Amino acid sequence: MRALSIRQPHAEAILLGVKTREHRGRETRIRGRFYIYASLGRYSEDEEARLCDQYGISQLDANWLRRGAIVGTAELVDCDGGDWLLRDPRRIVPRIPDRHPQPVWFFPFEEDRE
Repeated sequence: MRALSIRQPHAEAILLGVKTREHRGRETRIRGRFYIYASLGRYSEDEEARLCDQYGISQLDANWLRRGAIVGTAELVDCDGGDWLLRDPRRIVPRIPDRHPQPVWFFPFEEDRE
């Protein structure tokens, strides 16, 4: 299964079902379930606080959000231009990828390449 790198707090908002669209610069033909990799990249503290507030998850301190791990899965069901439509998010026990994460799609575990 492929993984998609998503910065926090966007990854958390997807897992909570608050964010159902992931905006990317282009469409993708990929459909189906994928891993959500919470990337190590950070926004400024003010921007993270603003995003948490926007998503209604302001009770969370962005510093406590998991990063650098696969944190869940979701299903990519369609694209509307650069908006990727997501549904059925599922939180999983966080896992560190075997393979080096990439900015967009990547295969995080050796068994996914077989």
